Amino acid sequence: MTAERGTASASRPVRSGSLQAWAVAVRPRSLLVAISPVLVGATLGFERTGAIDWVAALLVFGAALLMQVITNMQNDVGYTVRGGDSSGTRTGLPRATANGWLSVRHVRAGIVVCALVAVALGVALVAWRGWPVLAIGTASLLAALAYMGGPKPIAYTPFGEATVFVFFGLVAVMGTDWVLTGEVGGVTLLASVAIGALAAAALAVNNHRDIAHDRLVGRRTFAVTFGEAGSRRLFGGLLLGPFALLPAMAFGASAATMLLPLVLLPVAWQLRRDFIACPRGTAFNEVLFRTFRLELWFAALLSAGALLGRVTG
Repeated sequence: MTAERGTASASRPVRSGSLQAWAVAVRPRSLLVAISPVLVGATLGFERTGAIDWVAALLVFGAALLMQVITNMQNDVGYTVRGGDSSGTRTGLPRATANGWLSVRHVRAGIVVCALVAVALGVALVAWRGWPVLAIGTASLLAALAYMGGPKPIAYTPFGEATVFVFFGLVAVMGTDWVLTGEVGGVTLLASVAIGALAAAALAVNNHRDIAHDRLVGRRTFAVTFGEAGSRRLFGGLLLGPFALLPAMAFGASAATMLLPLVLLPVAWQLRRDFIACPRGTAFNEVLFRTFRLELWFAALLSAGALLGRVTG
């Protein structure tokens, strides 16, 4: 995910089957939404217990990355198979299969390989923490495949942002804490809501950018269903809501240092303004990337604040 549709083949030709083609399908920049929840869940677990199992943490981290990779590849191939690019009106990032850089068969094979590796990591975590891990892993894998797969993909409904909120927020943050510590702290619950909201905000940008095209091809996303005004309100709430949760997290952890992400509030406010003023089309891609980065910075500062609170408290 390094170029827009209009520039991918012009300024940097993509050779079929190349690593660059696979990068288009995998979309590395979006992997930040998988890194952030694991970072926060692991750090808050350590802040509460003073211990961390690095092997288990790496297994969780690997599984989270694979879930995002599977989602991205399924999104690429599923959209192509359904003819989503046939109208020629998309303004989003290029899709490897739609452009012929990768075959549908090869991307599906990549999905199978990633799913098998994820299952292997899950088996190791089941041995570590027990059968509930199997339920978490199975639900996450099914959600990743169902986003653009199956008879009625989640991506064709208004529930895309809600799905991201649940699996890249609640499940990922609290699941990480539970796998590493055997329990879930109250602060972790609040943090999972915050991280999930920021992850969902990124999808809200994506769906707002594509509202005209999605309406044309029959995708009933939140933006299509509730219109541009509703989409703007959703993005604003998802982007700014996490900052309102910081005082409660700081109080719950008895650590004022967990207010550290508040330094990002002006950045988030400016991002919201830029989202509202952004012209239709590919200009939204930079807003999307900035949202990814904001989530990672929020997660990093929240984690740093938790660690500082443990050291100074």
